[in-house]
Amino acid sequence: MTEVVHIQAAVEAIDSAAAGFRPRLGIVLGSGLDACADAVTNTVDISYGDIPGFPRPAVDSHAGQLRLGTLGDVPVAVLRGRAHVYEGHALVDVVRPVRTLARLGCTSVILTNAAGSLRPAVEPGRLMMITDHINWSGLNPLTGPNLPDLGARFIDMTTAYDPELRRQLSTAASRVRLDLAEGVYCWYPGPSFETPAEIRAFKSLGADAVGMSTVPECIALRHMGVRVAGISTITNLAAGLGTGAALDHADVMTKGAAMADKLARLLSAFAREAIDVL
Repeated sequence: MTEVVHIQAAVEAIDSAAAGFRPRLGIVLGSGLDACADAVTNTVDISYGDIPGFPRPAVDSHAGQLRLGTLGDVPVAVLRGRAHVYEGHALVDVVRPVRTLARLGCTSVILTNAAGSLRPAVEPGRLMMITDHINWSGLNPLTGPNLPDLGARFIDMTTAYDPELRRQLSTAASRVRLDLAEGVYCWYPGPSFETPAEIRAFKSLGADAVGMSTVPECIALRHMGVRVAGISTITNLAAGLGTGAALDHADVMTKGAAMADKLARLLSAFAREAIDVL
């Protein structure tokens, strides 16, 4: 079965469950951020287990559910959690859910994640809008034969994170009085946290935050011509920059969940601000 057929099977299952609902905006919720889905109204929820080909996340706080509904007046599709490469999933499986969002009708997707800050001034508790990324992994979801039904062989990533969507996010943050940092996100595939030496290397390359997701999805979406925005919830200072306490995933989840309300306010304001450009 080709990947295009896998995606079409997923679209047909979603259509059957949601009576042909067509979202315009996709949102992917990262670690600890599932409560953001509560801002969506008129909802239809579909378990990933009921969508052919959707990998099921094994990480706590990733619900493994697609929520369809409206955010403000915008029809949205929210992926409540994602699968990760470190769980043993192939990249083609990791990006299948966002490719499905594109085929459902999403022309823009906001990717969110929990991340460690490489800039002490951008402390835990802050939101950071992603302006660009660094792929430290050496992996790419487009490796292998190209799928021309999805996109061209070679894609320009100069504006991987769409300038207009970023402007709308900045305006929305100002409207709701949120202090939105900006920076470059580095993908480190995990599951081990980074060493202090690696963090120093990332800083020298221009990274401002580091995490274990988002980049493959961004590449796959840009391949399909979908506009992308990204937001990191800063849950900790990266290795070697904090108090010396051991980095702990449970702590990341707790701090991420504490920022879910803040992120929900931003996403709701963004839906109001950007409705004419989505």
